[in-house]
Amino acid sequence: MLKVGMTKSEIEKEISSKGTFVQIDYLTRFLKEPLTMDMKKFIYLKLGEVYERINMFKEAAKMYENMANFSITFVEKIKHHMRSVEAYAKGGDVVGGEDAMKKAMSQANSVQREEIYQQTLRIYKAQADTFEKSMKRTNAVQIYEKLLEMRIGEMERGVIREKLRVLYENLGRRKELHGLERKK
Repeated sequence: MLKVGMTKSEIEKEISSKGTFVQIDYLTRFLKEPLTMDMKKFIYLKLGEVYERINMFKEAAKMYENMANFSITFVEKIKHHMRSVEAYAKGGDVVGGEDAMKKAMSQANSVQREEIYQQTLRIYKAQADTFEKSMKRTNAVQIYEKLLEMRIGEMERGVIREKLRVLYENLGRRKELHGLERKK
């Protein structure tokens, strides 16, 4: 069991021999103890990693958002929010990803905002590709539809529309397919 006063390495050693759900239980209970901000960030990081390992991406994203709340510098807050965007994308949650992106942008200056936007585009494109390859077509469609709403070039827009056309056909979504063909 985890106790207040343990070092990070002692905590890692203690939970490394436990099963995934026991790790989650230990870490979650430990968060209720009076801990320093640094220790809370560490625990949220560990929880996020455990959740990602078992494909519970929305929970992992929430842990990364909690880390951002305990961060002091803007750069660190942005980094954790972007990690949250990535976890939401892996979970197929574009709404959560957009919220996390907005939170990151609220901490940034104008130059950083553009980088955050471009990084989010890259994350979404990569994840949509991954979903396509692993035959998770519905998730891929959600991300591609989100990409069409975002600020991208016309060439990229055409490529995404073509990918959506194929996905709509494979999913039997005639209504969306006709709507997409009318927009051309």
